[in-house]
Amino acid sequence: MLLHQSEIAESRPKPLQGLLGGIGIALSVHSLLVLNGSVFGVSGFVHRSLRGDKAAMASIVGLVLGGIAVGIISNADTPEPRTVSSLGQMMFSGLLVGIGTRLANGCTSGHMICGLSRFSLRSLVATTTFFAIAVATTHFAHGALGTRGSLDWTLDNQGRQFLGAILSLGTLWLAYTCLAIKNGTDNSSKLFILRYLASFLTSLAFAFSLFLGNMIDPHKVLTFLALPLSSAFDPTLAFVAGSALPLATLLYWYVRVEQPKLGGKWNNPTSLKIDWRLILGSVIFGIGWGIAGICPGPALVNFGRSLYAGIGFAEYAAWLLFMGFGGLLVR
Repeated sequence: MLLHQSEIAESRPKPLQGLLGGIGIALSVHSLLVLNGSVFGVSGFVHRSLRGDKAAMASIVGLVLGGIAVGIISNADTPEPRTVSSLGQMMFSGLLVGIGTRLANGCTSGHMICGLSRFSLRSLVATTTFFAIAVATTHFAHGALGTRGSLDWTLDNQGRQFLGAILSLGTLWLAYTCLAIKNGTDNSSKLFILRYLASFLTSLAFAFSLFLGNMIDPHKVLTFLALPLSSAFDPTLAFVAGSALPLATLLYWYVRVEQPKLGGKWNNPTSLKIDWRLILGSVIFGIGWGIAGICPGPALVNFGRSLYAGIGFAEYAAWLLFMGFGGLLVR
């Protein structure tokens, strides 16, 4: 069993925080699309940054710095990033996630949120596959996941802080962008700066939203993947998806622009091909996700938290290192 008895704990569902976190995720995803014309796919950010893509690097920095901010703000109550797996298991999980996301060209953010909101059949197949495999892996690899507490519909102090941070960040960014567009953005260097800033700030807001929705806690993820088949089932992440997906879909289809506001071209995937790479990659990613309860976005945020807390650094650094290595193995 990967989850040791000493780590078994009660998981208390937080539906309101899940709903609000999902809204923040959808707004972050759509903002990057409207401003830069880019899909918010975190695994893609990682793989492209290793090939020198500066916009992807800006997104990575936003997620990591978001994690540091999470560590600073939440230090009093949650002083350390939580892990449920050993260092070796984290390495293996990261390797599988790297290989899988490179083959399938996406993970939970790229396929599940962005892809499903576009009604992409390819993303539907990928999401169905990796989710089913992750559920099976969770049941096979993990024994007792603890117990589920009663639903907590309140918004705790941390939740209020991060909701305020997301709203403040969004308001400031909207005001600045509108001012920049009004004053003209013909200068190419100014456009590049704004595009990098958009990548950074949308990732920062995404990091806060992940924390607000409890998605950076591997134990929460695993108890969600356990489904109602287990007494430990925690539906918090269902509330995240229940707000993120409908809102992302509405925004994609009804809040559209002819061209990205900050220039450039649309970067939406156009492939409709459902092939062995998509299926095999989704299977491999699902296994990696189910082993540790971690996917790329939460890993980067928790890595940032570990830089501040000084705990969990080796595990999350190893996970990310092996994810990057796994991606480089795929051509």
